Amino acid sequence: MAQIATIATLALAGASVYGQVQQQRQRKAEVRAQQEVAQQQQVAQQQVMATQTAEQQRARQEVMARTVAATRARLAASGISPDEGSASALTAGMAADSAQDQAESSNLLRQRLAAGRPSLLTSNGDFQGFVRATQSFGAISRNLLD
Repeated sequence: MAQIATIATLALAGASVYGQVQQQRQRKAEVRAQQEVAQQQQVAQQQVMATQTAEQQRARQEVMARTVAATRARLAASGISPDEGSASALTAGMAADSAQDQAESSNLLRQRLAAGRPSLLTSNGDFQGFVRATQSFGAISRNLLD
């Protein structure tokens, strides 16, 4: 009779470990699916940010081109050559300001994209599941030996 109880206990221990392994597999599949969804959302968000930045850059370039053209026209209408002296310095300064704004915008985009990156230190729980299953099996084994 004692042998049957030992066999039954071993069978229950095996079934318990099998159930824990199956639960761990299911958890890993769920975590993997959640990570994929999060990654897809992050890619979509990055695409939106890149599109917005490109649109802002295009709009800034159009405004810059109109401003330079209007300034050159005003200077030419005043009898000042827009390609020489202070008029040239004025348009060059506007171009430099625009380039600096664009560089700052690009830097901001890179920082925003980098901030959305998930940490490489995030645990996926694989080892923890193994430890839990081993502890359960160890507890069952100790009970059998007692």
